Amino acid sequence: MPYDNAAADTDILIIGAGPAGLTASYLLTKAGKSVRVIERDPDYVGGISRTVRYGDFRFDIGGHRFFSKSREVVDLWDELLPDDFIDRPRLSRIFYGKKYYAYPLKAFEALMNLGIVTSTACMISYAWAKVTPIEPAKTFHQWVRNQFGEKLFSIFFRTYTEKVWGMSCDDISSDWAAQRIKGLSLSAAVWDGVKRSLGLHQKPAAELGHQGGVKSLIESFRYPRKGPGMMWEAAAAKIKAQGGEVIMDRELTALSFDEARQLWTVTTTSAAGETHVYCAREVISSAPITELASALQPTPRSVNAALSLRYRDFITVALIAKAASTFPDNWIYIHDPSVKVGRIQNFLSWSPEMAPQGYACLGLEYFCFEGDGVWTSKDEDLIALATKEIAQIGLLQPHEIVDGSVVRQAKAYPVYDDAYQTHVDAVREDLETNYPTLHLVGRNGMHKYNNQDHAMMTAMLTVENILAGQRQFDVWRVNEDAEYSEAGYSGAEDALTSERLVPRKVAA
Repeated sequence: MPYDNAAADTDILIIGAGPAGLTASYLLTKAGKSVRVIERDPDYVGGISRTVRYGDFRFDIGGHRFFSKSREVVDLWDELLPDDFIDRPRLSRIFYGKKYYAYPLKAFEALMNLGIVTSTACMISYAWAKVTPIEPAKTFHQWVRNQFGEKLFSIFFRTYTEKVWGMSCDDISSDWAAQRIKGLSLSAAVWDGVKRSLGLHQKPAAELGHQGGVKSLIESFRYPRKGPGMMWEAAAAKIKAQGGEVIMDRELTALSFDEARQLWTVTTTSAAGETHVYCAREVISSAPITELASALQPTPRSVNAALSLRYRDFITVALIAKAASTFPDNWIYIHDPSVKVGRIQNFLSWSPEMAPQGYACLGLEYFCFEGDGVWTSKDEDLIALATKEIAQIGLLQPHEIVDGSVVRQAKAYPVYDDAYQTHVDAVREDLETNYPTLHLVGRNGMHKYNNQDHAMMTAMLTVENILAGQRQFDVWRVNEDAEYSEAGYSGAEDALTSERLVPRKVAA
């Protein structure tokens, strides 16, 4: 039944209960605004940062280390979840050529594993790349080759990256590399590796979750004791306590703006097919741009650009084993092309509360496109594949595995192909010009592969803009000038000596 939108029934309606949406909702309700959040999932808040429960087991959709250089983000984490963080050692390795390589690099171990011939070839290749750089570097391949040399690219970048994206490294924009790897140089990694190999490496003298240095090289991080979903479940509860609403099982189907009344009408549908209509003065969207543009009425002029954006999807196969322990890593990157799995998580290494005593829960991650052969495989076939591949890698034997569960995550990663930025720019210009009270935030809301803390920062700055009544902060600069999610400042152009992040204000 249509809603009479003569007056708003809430100040701000937020589409999506992921980190960005819940951050915005929490801060807005704290400031006294009436807020309603709609979420498609019937059970879980947190989006890709949720923690799935399967019996007595818990597992993540991808790993989520709680680490940020943003003082504001760290403070908000502590405010939302003050008593449930644990300190965890960071350990991850690369599996390549039937051998394991510590990640971050241990120089002497890598030298021994690769052999003197291959190691020498890597250094010669690196030197050649520095003498003959490809300028400008337009593709991921070219960017990494310039930074590390062709040999190291082929060993440690090509296979895993092409598993993740399902496309050639020659078709991936250099923006991806510049955002995700910038700041992690070969010389820095080698020097860090030499210090580790000689036992000279010391942990940064800073609190966990708020450190300096290259984030890829951190040795510890904080983690909610029952997974990242614990954070977002706490956020949802506090939003409700502050007078806000978080409504589950609501999929966006239509969104229209009444210019005369300056009001938004938002139509949603439940899984049972029930229609619900809401009205708000402003809308914050963390929904994928393709879905938002498809729902807007009348159809925006940038709809073709929006629909040209692509996503990579993701499956976690959780294998449950009767074993007190398996391997100490948080995760292992699988660079072996003979198996389909891209990364393997050990959830007990994230927190001992993720599985009952005497059991281990491993998450095998498969990257795919929604509708392809992997995505449409039966759950039992995916569990059988994961069981076979984990035995092939040598981490567990089939007889040790007693159960399994499968979770599919659509639109997990926005694709950075050679045209994505042109499409995003067209959508942004269209929506900002015609809908100043529609705000895009988060990973899929902005089609930016940002981390959890970056997604939160986009929401925090959007709230500042809403409360100020004008776009005083350019939210799109979050992570743009950062030295990488794994290396630099999370979400800001400038960092003061206090490390308070102050993105550039929009010019008047």
